[in-house]
Amino acid sequence: MKSPFRRPWFLARQDKAGTVSPVSEVKAQAAALASGFAMLASDGTAHWSGRSYAALARAGFMRNPVAHRAVRMITEAAACVPWLAYEGPEEKADHAALTLLARPNARQVGADFFETLYGHLLLSGNAYVEALAVGGRVRELHLLRPDRVAIVEGRDGWPLAYDYRAGGVVRRLPAEAEATSGAAALLHLKLFHPLDDHCGLSPLAASGAALDLSNAAAGWNKALLDNSARPSGALVYQPKDGGNLSPDQYERLKEELEAGYAGAVNAGRPLLLEGGLDWKAMALSPKDMDFMEAKNGAARDIALGLGVPPMLLGIPGDNTYANYQEAHRAFYRLTVLPMIFRTAASFSVWLAAAFDVPLRLAPDLDQVVGLAAERDALWTRVGAATFLTDEEKREAVGY
Repeated sequence: MKSPFRRPWFLARQDKAGTVSPVSEVKAQAAALASGFAMLASDGTAHWSGRSYAALARAGFMRNPVAHRAVRMITEAAACVPWLAYEGPEEKADHAALTLLARPNARQVGADFFETLYGHLLLSGNAYVEALAVGGRVRELHLLRPDRVAIVEGRDGWPLAYDYRAGGVVRRLPAEAEATSGAAALLHLKLFHPLDDHCGLSPLAASGAALDLSNAAAGWNKALLDNSARPSGALVYQPKDGGNLSPDQYERLKEELEAGYAGAVNAGRPLLLEGGLDWKAMALSPKDMDFMEAKNGAARDIALGLGVPPMLLGIPGDNTYANYQEAHRAFYRLTVLPMIFRTAASFSVWLAAAFDVPLRLAPDLDQVVGLAAERDALWTRVGAATFLTDEEKREAVGY
């Protein structure tokens, strides 16, 4: 890690154009040495990471433990929910659409396929599913990475086609339905975006500031461990008999500080001063910065943006829910199920055109572990209703 002593120890004066001239630097250094005071200054502007799919994937899912765990909780929970198929009011347990969704392609089973699909939605706000038709029937489904897809607009502003770039090759997929399969070659799933007509907004992008703050806090902790003995402040030179540090003494002092007091190897080493030198600490302590509260607050914002109760992520100081079971049920009802239902509705319309049947796909809520308590309460309430027949009770509980 670079030492701060590589930066100038003086206050540079800027000209009217805002640039620092070499003459100003020399004068400022001389004035600083003459006054016996040296200051370390840095730019206080905040730096934010990008909001693209690749930037959010690296800074969020691949680097931040809170975002990583929250995204995995949503995608894994949603991908494990089984599907049901209906043709009109009748359930079809052996429908071809269920077989296709259970094994979309030769490389993925249904759970892997939908986990990746939901991950694309959370990190990009968009998910693209390509259908491969053989003999007029859809045989395989493949996911396209969102950052490789570009939307081609027509003259009327509506999507005309989708360009997919991979391996230096560009493939154009039409947005309209093909005559061979009866359905569009590409299904575009997207989340709501108030300023974009065609692409969705990633939930993680809304928590971008909290994500950067959390990553910066982790980087600060790592830097503190690596350079815990590095001085952070100002050296004041006040000799009793007056005088200044010569340029050679000035450079030697910087080199000695850099070599003898920076890095984890020198952690805890006391600073030895002589010849009128005095150390003035300038850095804020973690308590002054309210460091831990800011770090936990950033973690809560990330969880809030993704729709995961902070209690489920082990974030301290947040007991909004009465217990863990209530938080788990809220997680399914407010986050997991809405994503599944909107995905099921899109697949229903898309695959209905492909199979040329009035198809309706729905999640099997009886298999959702997080809703077991609600299901038990429903069955108890319906079972105790003496004014309902057995057929009406079966219909009330979804059979």
